[in-house]
Amino acid sequence: MYHNVSKIQDIILSGFSDLQQFRGLLFMVFLFIYLFIVFGNGLIALLVLLEPSLQFPMYFFIGTLSCIEICYTAVTIPKMLGNLMVEKKISFSSCLLQAYFLHVLGVAECYTLTLMAYDRYLAICKPLRYSAIMTTGLFIKSVLGCLFWAFNCPVFEMILISRLPFCGPNLINNIFCDFPPLIDLACSDIRLLKIVESVASSMIMVNFVCVLLSYIKVLIDILKIKSEVGRQKAFSTCGTHLMVVVLFFGSIGFMYIRIGKSYSADYNRAVGLTFAVFIPLTNPVIYGLRNQEIKKSFKKLLKCSNIKYN
Repeated sequence: MYHNVSKIQDIILSGFSDLQQFRGLLFMVFLFIYLFIVFGNGLIALLVLLEPSLQFPMYFFIGTLSCIEICYTAVTIPKMLGNLMVEKKISFSSCLLQAYFLHVLGVAECYTLTLMAYDRYLAICKPLRYSAIMTTGLFIKSVLGCLFWAFNCPVFEMILISRLPFCGPNLINNIFCDFPPLIDLACSDIRLLKIVESVASSMIMVNFVCVLLSYIKVLIDILKIKSEVGRQKAFSTCGTHLMVVVLFFGSIGFMYIRIGKSYSADYNRAVGLTFAVFIPLTNPVIYGLRNQEIKKSFKKLLKCSNIKYN
């Protein structure tokens, strides 16, 4: 039926096409945010790598999350900045590749946040066994397993999409390429891909439920702590992580778990910005400004730098 259908060669991202009068301002704002994300997350990763007081699994996970955020924004924001200044089409293969890495890094972040919830569960609910269970070796194996699964998880969906016939339109109402809008552009039976998308969304929700269950148990155990200082420290540590979890899984829910078939360009753009820009921005803010140990390590680094250059 689709033998004579010509495949779309280029994709148009709507981006900020209705806000062209503000493109200069938007470019400067998002460029500043991008530089802050790279600098902030890079600094956290560097501190975790170099500072002996941060050589613990909890901070290793924070450092891993920071590296993922740097890579994630490198996949989305530079292209978005380029489209702000000069509107141009993106090739279908480049669009598909961007969507693939978007999912790879999204899955990696999803499982990293789940591992961080497990780490906090062990630290608060099983404190006597924590050091024996959450070793550096387990951390390395967990992260490597997470990355292996992340790189392989979207491959099947990517192959299926690459074989679909596309006969127009070629417009995606978002600031970046993603699998669902690409699937909606196909002019063939997409039921199998919709099933794959549903399975992927279900797996994300399973992770979210696991994280919530972990924190329910953690909350119950925190309330049992007799020391007020101990309770505050535990709440502070878990509260920062829970903020990131709610933002991340909440934005995923708005992006992929939808009731209607299509949404407005403004809705897609708002959710896309939350997922691709504002969540990576919260990582250095939440973990850098709210985490006391990271703040101490940063001050120590600044003090050492001043002594060295004076």
